[in-house]
Amino acid sequence: MESDALFTLGEPAGAPSAPSGSGGVDAFTAVGSDSPLPVRMRPAGIDELVGQDHLLAPGAPLRQLVEGAAPMSVILWGPPGSGKTTIAHLVARATDRRFVAMSALTAGVKDVRAVIETARRQRRSGGPQTVLFIDEVHRFSKTQQDSLLAAVEDRTVTLLAATTENPYFSVISPLLSRCVLLTLQPLDDDAVRGLLRRAVADERGLGGGLALEREAEDHLVRLAGGDVRKALTALEAAAATATATGSGRIDLATAEQAVDVAAVRYDRDGDAHYDVTSAFIKSMRGSDVDAALHWLARMLVAGEDARFIARRLVIFASEDVGMADPTALTVATAAAHAVEYVGLPEVQLNLAQAVIHLATAPKSNSATAAIGAALADVRAGRGGPVPRGLRDAHYAGARGLGHGTGYRYPHDDHRGVVTQQYAPDDLVGTDYYRPGGHGAERAVATRLPLLRRIVRGLPAVKAEATVPAGPNGGRPTGPDRLNGVDEGGSDAVEEGQ
Repeated sequence: MESDALFTLGEPAGAPSAPSGSGGVDAFTAVGSDSPLPVRMRPAGIDELVGQDHLLAPGAPLRQLVEGAAPMSVILWGPPGSGKTTIAHLVARATDRRFVAMSALTAGVKDVRAVIETARRQRRSGGPQTVLFIDEVHRFSKTQQDSLLAAVEDRTVTLLAATTENPYFSVISPLLSRCVLLTLQPLDDDAVRGLLRRAVADERGLGGGLALEREAEDHLVRLAGGDVRKALTALEAAAATATATGSGRIDLATAEQAVDVAAVRYDRDGDAHYDVTSAFIKSMRGSDVDAALHWLARMLVAGEDARFIARRLVIFASEDVGMADPTALTVATAAAHAVEYVGLPEVQLNLAQAVIHLATAPKSNSATAAIGAALADVRAGRGGPVPRGLRDAHYAGARGLGHGTGYRYPHDDHRGVVTQQYAPDDLVGTDYYRPGGHGAERAVATRLPLLRRIVRGLPAVKAEATVPAGPNGGRPTGPDRLNGVDEGGSDAVEEGQ
């Protein structure tokens, strides 16, 4: 017998399925006038689904699933509020199959097996197919997921699973291979705005009883961050406040009061976006960790895409910290991975840790300057043929062409480095990389002249010449050049800026 963790659309286990449209079809239980606004505003059909156009083309797996055209098992992966549960409701309403909903938070292996056994009996007796919806499937243990494999394999049940976590990490491979993976995208601002306006006007929502001012609408869109459930919940709270005060309008002050989040001036497509991001980068570059954390918080509260912030950190780690602290890139890359693996709101902790690391790290733009100089030479036509000793000598006939002739294997020398020409003829002796004197790069600055002397076959140099003045070719490294930074450096906030 199924436990309280299960919600079944239709008659009790073993009985004929109720026809589509019976009580409890919508939201697994009937929708009432007191249901939350996001529940009342769920699409009545697949054509009302917003923001997932890439999955709704004729014949696409999602449309087939909703319309009952194919009994394929599907895993829906997407951020909160992107429509995963809504799709489950559409499946429940649009087909005459038996529909069972289960939460991975409360269900166990016993519950899963009970559903499968009932589905198997109904299938043998010619009854309807069973669609099993599992919300938060990533919370199922490996054993619980294993219990689904045989039933999904032979289509005893059609599995519809939803997860906010990357299924390649959170779902076992055998189950993933038996399902079609559909990735839902966060709703963009226009989609959220359209759904807010629909909720204001639609009889299922506010029924046109209140007007939503543009500034308040903008605030709710920013607050949502692509999560339409959050936007509609905030709208409902603001509407309740406006109604309680006798106002016929939802203005910005009402929206702020209702959700207790101040509106942050931050247009993701306008100047404020670029200004705040530029201030964020320059604060880290200037080693002001407190200012950097403020700008990070400003972006997070305003609903900036966490992936955008993570990309900036990864770029900054090499552009402005670089070899002064080689671990900075590892930290930034780990934070970027956490954005995908953990997601908001918890990932703000990972982003904050990365910002603190980068802002307090010693700074060097030597990597930026080095690749810039190398690119300039290549674009100017400098270079030439690959030296013969470095050319590929692994294919038949290569030796006859002289490829690899004279190549010296560095590991044969006790020092691990030998005198040998690696650069093209017209770039021999060119120095692109000029290490600074901060952090871990100080040791590189001491070692590099010795390496270059051996490789180029040059005589020894005096020890005092081994640490260069700075990463920019002899510029001072005094207080005004403490971190090897000037305003001419790159602070582009995104591609093309």
